[in-house]
Amino acid sequence: MGRSYLITGGAGFIGSNFVRMVLDREPDATVTNLDLLTYAGVKATVDELDVSERHAFVRGDIRDSELVDSLMGGKDVVVNFAAESHVDRSIEGPAVFLETNVVGTGVLIDAARRHGVDRYVQVSTDEVYGSIAEGFAGEDAPLLPSSPYSASKAGADLLVESYRVTFDYPAIVTRCTNNYGPYQFPEKMIPLFVTNLQDGKKVPLYGDGLNERDWLYVEDHCSAIHLLVDAGTPGEIYNIGANAQVANLDLTNMLLELTGRDDSYIDYVADRPGHDRRYAVDSSKIRALGWQPEHSIAERLATTVDWYRSRSDWWQPLKEARA
Repeated sequence: MGRSYLITGGAGFIGSNFVRMVLDREPDATVTNLDLLTYAGVKATVDELDVSERHAFVRGDIRDSELVDSLMGGKDVVVNFAAESHVDRSIEGPAVFLETNVVGTGVLIDAARRHGVDRYVQVSTDEVYGSIAEGFAGEDAPLLPSSPYSASKAGADLLVESYRVTFDYPAIVTRCTNNYGPYQFPEKMIPLFVTNLQDGKKVPLYGDGLNERDWLYVEDHCSAIHLLVDAGTPGEIYNIGANAQVANLDLTNMLLELTGRDDSYIDYVADRPGHDRRYAVDSSKIRALGWQPEHSIAERLATTVDWYRSRSDWWQPLKEARA
């Protein structure tokens, strides 16, 4: 018998890519995919995953304690991707971020503890460390979140950590840098810019465009999480990063080149409140387990652009629904 997974947020960007990886790498594994299908959870993505008989989709909320409890029995692994994750939206309306990211995590980890699930992985973000002026933040760096989104993720991390201390339930927390790749909701920077440029529209670049992010291809992130399911030390925190910081302006210019546009398509807009200048994490702990990124942004950014170019059937309805 293969492992039985409960993956939350598996209709979203990173979660759906992880579901695909599990089904591909573990021929005997089964996946229960719990997702509320809010605006960033895409039914078309679920339909593609449902091709596998080993994938069972359940539409529901991780805050629903009865539903979560009914799904938890017999599970070997829980991986929590479910989250409200867009910084701008968290500034406009923080409440749903606190409800999903903190309260939802509390419901999920408590059920996992009560059912004796062997492996719980909480997927978090490098944004909990705040802006890193120089160097790289280690797992023991202070948490200095700058937005309601990152504060809600930091709160969830601390809640998970408290279960280790209070209940001796040794969950793993991961903190990853910015992801890119297929199936990313088109309000995030790379898919928004790519799809705008394909449609002949300008792209909104915050401030002077010199904010730096470390971009990791989503498949590399999923490989790291999959490794930690097997080899991660229970109770530990693991940073996951590519160590490849790129300024937003430089990234924009790369996308302009890949889509055949020039810099007249850049629309410099007012910077957002609390916009962190630089993210950078020290991922030496997980690299010591044998993981390292297999893809560079120079290689995979072009692949990503090609994917969005060929999959307007996936992203066009999403953009039209938000118009």
